Amino acid sequence: MIGSLLIANRGEIACRIIRTARALGVRTVAVYSDADAEALHVREADEAVHIGSSPARESYLVGERIIAAARETGAEAIHPGYGFLSENADFAQSVIDAGVVWVGPRPASVRAMGLKDAAKKLMQEAGVPTTPGYLGDDQSPDRLQREADAIGYPVLIKAVAGGGGKGMRRVDQSEDFADALASCRREAAASFGDDRVLIEKYILSPRHIEVQVFGDSHRNVVHLFERDCSLQRRHQKVIEEAPAPGMDAATREAVCAAAVKAAQAVDYVGAGTIEFIADASEGLRADRIWFMEMNTRLQVEHPVTEAITGQDLVEWQLRVASGEPLPRRQDQLSITGWAMEARLYAEDPVRGFLPSIGRLDALDLGEAVRVDTGVEQGAEISPFYDPMIAKLIAHGDTRDEARELLADALDEAVIWPVRTNAGFLVEALDHPDFAAGNVDTGLIAREGEALMPPALPSEEALIEAAAALAPDLPVAGFRLNAPARREGRFLLAGEPIAIDFTDAPLVEVAEPLDSVLITEGGQTWELAPFRATGATGSAAADGAILSPMPGRIIAVEIVAGAAVVKGQRLVTLEAMKMEHSLVAPFDGTVAELNAETGGQVTEGTLLVKVERQEG
Repeated sequence: MIGSLLIANRGEIACRIIRTARALGVRTVAVYSDADAEALHVREADEAVHIGSSPARESYLVGERIIAAARETGAEAIHPGYGFLSENADFAQSVIDAGVVWVGPRPASVRAMGLKDAAKKLMQEAGVPTTPGYLGDDQSPDRLQREADAIGYPVLIKAVAGGGGKGMRRVDQSEDFADALASCRREAAASFGDDRVLIEKYILSPRHIEVQVFGDSHRNVVHLFERDCSLQRRHQKVIEEAPAPGMDAATREAVCAAAVKAAQAVDYVGAGTIEFIADASEGLRADRIWFMEMNTRLQVEHPVTEAITGQDLVEWQLRVASGEPLPRRQDQLSITGWAMEARLYAEDPVRGFLPSIGRLDALDLGEAVRVDTGVEQGAEISPFYDPMIAKLIAHGDTRDEARELLADALDEAVIWPVRTNAGFLVEALDHPDFAAGNVDTGLIAREGEALMPPALPSEEALIEAAAALAPDLPVAGFRLNAPARREGRFLLAGEPIAIDFTDAPLVEVAEPLDSVLITEGGQTWELAPFRATGATGSAAADGAILSPMPGRIIAVEIVAGAAVVKGQRLVTLEAMKMEHSLVAPFDGTVAELNAETGGQVTEGTLLVKVERQEG
């Protein structure tokens, strides 16, 4: 067994590899950039080496520095994780040439599967079913147009060197082909430095089925069954599961056998994934599942395979890299239960899934499911890397059990103030089509707004939080034969809101709370007391008192030039059926007064300017 291992990666996958290495007694070496100096993977490793500044191109993508770090620390092997340099055949060869063990496939295998057209030809020669299409050397627009017309529309134009959803165009009719081809080529040239394309039949009810394969240096190859990664957004996987819903034993046997044949065709060693596209318009059938591509590395979604097989795939990688045979024969592998994985990202679905960066002041993902993460409470989500917070993996006896476990874990996740896609994931897991297993790669695009989480907490959650936040708030009125009203004004994620919590039970707290977090449906909001001198800017440090919201002025209790003391009421505003008093932020003099009784004002209007009293 390898004695020491450098992990040429960061975040969640680095921590994942460290966990298995430690269990095997393998010393670990982390590498890190400036942004990751305090990262979890750096602290968990036995040793860590700084390799550059924050941008990945100046650190994690600089192979020479990683190899130098291995030499410096005496690491016997390098594990690339996924992403970064994991499928870079030149880097793999450099590691081997440096006398360091490469925990991955042979560079020749990576090259063989690196170009989609060459890989497809290789698979055809090996007898692996491939999607109907054209991948010839003649790349003239006229030839490509003729081939597309012959295949029949819709077709998909794909960059030969593409990946990550780039360099792909769907074409529904012949007259649109030329423009789509030109656009695809421009993007391919800009992204990959290669504008060659291939054409495939576009599948109208596509399912993304992939098979985990493993080979060793003794020419053994096995599969560890299939995963379904059909729930995607813009060609990026969102939720993965194993096994695939609707996959019968005969179809599974055919697809998994094809995957093993594909791996054998490139003399594969290590962990790999054979990806297939399925036409599921009539369910999963072996004659409608075709090879798409091979990922020559460990996949993000490998934990669902680990869950249903009971195998540690990182351990398999380390044993195979050490020259050992595969830990299990094919007849020793079986499926137990069902597993699902959700990718929890720091992104805001409401704002078009834009990344959300910043400090994780609150992070609690519970203990009900497996959590693979590279961050912890207090960590920073950096703008330099993929915004993944964690992967949550649930395993149950049935698909429904796994799905409900995962939904419950996401529903209760507490993350603040960074925004996440947890609420979106809960909505997706609960969607009737997904719940029934009727999923294809277009589900998210079709459903759109139906998968967006609610913008606000439920009334019940708001009332409960308000009662905890203001248990001794003075009553607001009296009703005959009814309890006095308890209501107040609060800030919900910085926005003013009025809450009537008359019917909420009285709450005892040891001391007043500055705020409370509301967690519901995978989303977290902060509720705080409304204060006229608070965060809305109604009494800024420079003495400018602004209207915190639109409303009507019902009282002005000072005049220009008057002396005021800190906390003195200056103006009373009526808004949202409540009165709000704006007070002096410090002792001083009224230098400016722009408020008059009865006047209507908008949010942010300067009402009073107080000049600080000197001395």
